[in-house]
Amino acid sequence: MPRLAISPEFPRELGALDQPVRRDVVVSVRRFMQNVAGAPHPERVRGSRDPRIATLRLADRHRGVVVKQRDVYWLLTVLPDAEAWAYAQRYRFSVNTALGVVEMWDAAALDQVEPSVRRAAEASPARLFFNTCDTDMMELGIGRRFLPLVRQITDRMMLEALEPLLPPTQYAPLAALARGESMAGAWRELDSCRAVAPTRDPVDPEDFAAALLRSPDRAFFVGSPRELNHVLDAPGWCLFLHPAQHRLSRWESYEQPILVTGGAGTGKTLIALHRSAFLAKHAGGRILLVTFSQGLSADLSIRLDLLIEDETARKRVEVGNVDRLAQRIVAEAEGRPPRLVGAAELTALWRETESDHSPAFLLREWEQVVLAQNLQTLEEYLGAPRPGRGVELTGPERTEIWRAVEHVTGQLRERGKRTLLQLAAEAAALLSQTTGDLLEETAPRREPYRHIVVDEAQDLHPTQWRLLRAAVPHAHDDLFIVGDPHQRIFDARVALCSVGIEAIQRRLQVSYRLPQEILAWGVRLRGGGPADGLVDGAEELYGFHATRHGHRPVVRAYDSPEEELTGLVTQVGQWVEEGVPPREIGVAARTAGLVRDARSALRELGVRVTTFHGMKGLELRRVAVIGVADGIVPPLDSLTPAGEDPSARAHDLQRERGLLYVACTRAGELLYVSYSGRASPFLPT
Repeated sequence: MPRLAISPEFPRELGALDQPVRRDVVVSVRRFMQNVAGAPHPERVRGSRDPRIATLRLADRHRGVVVKQRDVYWLLTVLPDAEAWAYAQRYRFSVNTALGVVEMWDAAALDQVEPSVRRAAEASPARLFFNTCDTDMMELGIGRRFLPLVRQITDRMMLEALEPLLPPTQYAPLAALARGESMAGAWRELDSCRAVAPTRDPVDPEDFAAALLRSPDRAFFVGSPRELNHVLDAPGWCLFLHPAQHRLSRWESYEQPILVTGGAGTGKTLIALHRSAFLAKHAGGRILLVTFSQGLSADLSIRLDLLIEDETARKRVEVGNVDRLAQRIVAEAEGRPPRLVGAAELTALWRETESDHSPAFLLREWEQVVLAQNLQTLEEYLGAPRPGRGVELTGPERTEIWRAVEHVTGQLRERGKRTLLQLAAEAAALLSQTTGDLLEETAPRREPYRHIVVDEAQDLHPTQWRLLRAAVPHAHDDLFIVGDPHQRIFDARVALCSVGIEAIQRRLQVSYRLPQEILAWGVRLRGGGPADGLVDGAEELYGFHATRHGHRPVVRAYDSPEEELTGLVTQVGQWVEEGVPPREIGVAARTAGLVRDARSALRELGVRVTTFHGMKGLELRRVAVIGVADGIVPPLDSLTPAGEDPSARAHDLQRERGLLYVACTRAGELLYVSYSGRASPFLPT
């Protein structure tokens, strides 16, 4: 019986075929797997650059391309006959001698460019890798057949031109050496291509089956028709993860909390989902997959249903948000659902204090200093640092603010109401009372969860972090956290170590969703500087890059809002006419009024229209962001007056930049941005 591995390209190519052809292909592949009468047989390809390449006749005038070694068949794609033969003649395959993973080479294109590379080398005495010996190159897994061409490369520009033709395992270490990094730096780059934990067993470059098992991003083994159906029907993200994503989500066990950070499109949410699924299948105890909003948690739940087929394992994972967790814990302790205070009522309470400071200032001081540091007394507040607060306060001023806080919290107690952050603080306190203040291994095991996986971590408040820390015991695989400080849409800044979470950080620097053009434009829009939060110090965007190129963002200026809406309808209508499904198109605006206008104008097209906040977590092919005008982005009423607190105003501006950045980086294919009147100061010039 043949052993069949499916590449991620095969389901995509299959889905593009007409229904009758698609049906015949699936039937043929099933017959091939079962080795029954009438099953397709491998046919050698004349002129192929790899002797293991063969084709399988899977339907009328359509062939699958496979790499064959003994009883193992790696099914790469299905194409019309002529295209399949051309594909089979173009590529060759190898096993990387350093990592033991499979490599795919565009051998035909390399043959075409090799003469020009050699001519350029003859015209220049410079050699990019003159100071790296062959032994070091081969230690990094550089292929023997490729090494002579490597020796002819004269500069980084020539190496970058070769990148699309090379396996990532070849280009990554060479690019590191070209940047002047040491062998250790080159090894770090190469190691990012590793999907599974290394073993002590030596790599056998002739063992293609073992290499496929080490390459789960490139091959998924199927042993039955049911498994084949799962591979063909499930979304690609359920099965094929990029090496770093696979390694992080499926690591056998972590001794302490893990923090995974990365920019837009690096796959953080996928890692959180797959880590939850891994724990459900391989670890014990209840699991909480948590994010900051109910909308995102509902989306995560739907995706987890697709990812975990086993019902028993799926039931072990609860999906929710921190607010619901806090409300449930407090409700269980008090015997009734807690009552929440509304924003208008809370503002009125701050006004009652007759403080010289505005209600907005007092609310921020309460949330960002008092609640954030869990300050319980005036003495604690008088001596507490106030990070992120730009206005210095004297002792008497702090005393006055504390009296205002006491008035508001006292009034809330009398009315039996609380804010969401107060609920989180009380829930954390309740858990601490039942499990011991330090929550050590010797404490009673009454924490509600054994594992907690956190998505969108950058938007959680310190009080919420203390609740999560209290909800899971200190043990291996307790907290797995993913987030990006640059995508923060709420004013929550906290270093995890300050709330008792000593996390090991892992960084993702490759965006797989965005083309380089949208990514680079978005980084300029966001401001490429550092962002604080999650870790001590600041998180840089340095080194963040994409794997592919595409279209530049389109920015349109209009004379009036009416003309801008007309332009939006024309643009989105054109996308639909081009065959883009409406569910893969998103339209975003900063204000509720603009969202209503856009929904009304686009009602017949059926695309998603939402606020910038509502774009969080979405992955779309094409996105239109409208109303990016001065005075709307950012809205003036969302900014702290400069005279009241310059530091808070700077944070507000950066938060607004982050919101726009989030909305724009949902687009995996095309981005359209428009405004009427004067452009937002955030737009890159």
